Amino acid sequence: MKTIKIKKVLIAMDYNPTAQKVAEIGYSIAKDMEAEVTLLHIISNPVYYSSTEYSPIMGFTGINEGVPFQMQLETIEGLTNASQYFLDKTKKHLGDKTIQTLVKEGDFVETILKTAKSMHVDFIVMGSHSQKWLENIFMGSVTQEVLNQTTIPVLIIPTKHRK
Repeated sequence: MKTIKIKKVLIAMDYNPTAQKVAEIGYSIAKDMEAEVTLLHIISNPVYYSSTEYSPIMGFTGINEGVPFQMQLETIEGLTNASQYFLDKTKKHLGDKTIQTLVKEGDFVETILKTAKSMHVDFIVMGSHSQKWLENIFMGSVTQEVLNQTTIPVLIIPTKHRK
């Protein structure tokens, strides 16, 4: 049997505080395979960022320490800057200057799939956290949709809080 060499890994990072776990596990596995890592954050709907429960910069403890600018989350430009800052802090936290970062705007599923395809990634890493049942009915599960639509292997990191 021929072994497949994993060369590129895409880690999709959302606005959930569990993003740190997804980044750490995805990065660790990718580095064990000596693969290139790209962190992706997608700006889809600015309403998500206005919630006090979620923020694109909540994933990492101390993310606001040393912020060189006032986070302006009311505009796409402000969201892009905050998201890039979030990814840069993630990259620093992981301790690898070779990590690539991307902030894109668009539908979560479509953007993850298009980015993965255009970059010729060998697998996608995503988190899966439970949402309220009503949100799942109206929004659907991004992870589930990516799984349904891709031929690229997907590694799902469960991030549901244990009781």
